[in-house]
Amino acid sequence: MNKKVWITFIVVFIVYFLLGWLVNEVLLASTYQLLPAGMMRPPDVIMSNLWIIAVSHLFYAFFFTFIFSKGFENKGWMEGVRFGLYVGLMVSVPMAYIAYATQPIPYSLAFQWFIYGTLSNVIIGVVAALIYKPKASATV
Repeated sequence: MNKKVWITFIVVFIVYFLLGWLVNEVLLASTYQLLPAGMMRPPDVIMSNLWIIAVSHLFYAFFFTFIFSKGFENKGWMEGVRFGLYVGLMVSVPMAYIAYATQPIPYSLAFQWFIYGTLSNVIIGVVAALIYKPKASATV
């Protein structure tokens, strides 16, 4: 793997981690507070398990970037939108709706997980496309 893949991976990881924080700690914080007691781990337990979240995000960002680099077509930021949308739908639909089918969460939460998950993947797809692009060749 070349240097561009590694740089793209690092930036995708950072953006994906920050988006996860934005979605779960800001946008969905009030929704999580409405859930019945015991539905979510207490904040102190989540914080003690933050390393698991970080490792999971590393894993996700690596394979997102790796697969993107293997199919790279140099079609600009819209290639990132397309790739992010495909991955977002592939991951977010099953995650959100299987959780809804198996856990006592409100449908609105499952729907928000689906929407925010898909949008997050589109954003990191654009980031990957903008960073992974080849260097502009010198014109004569």
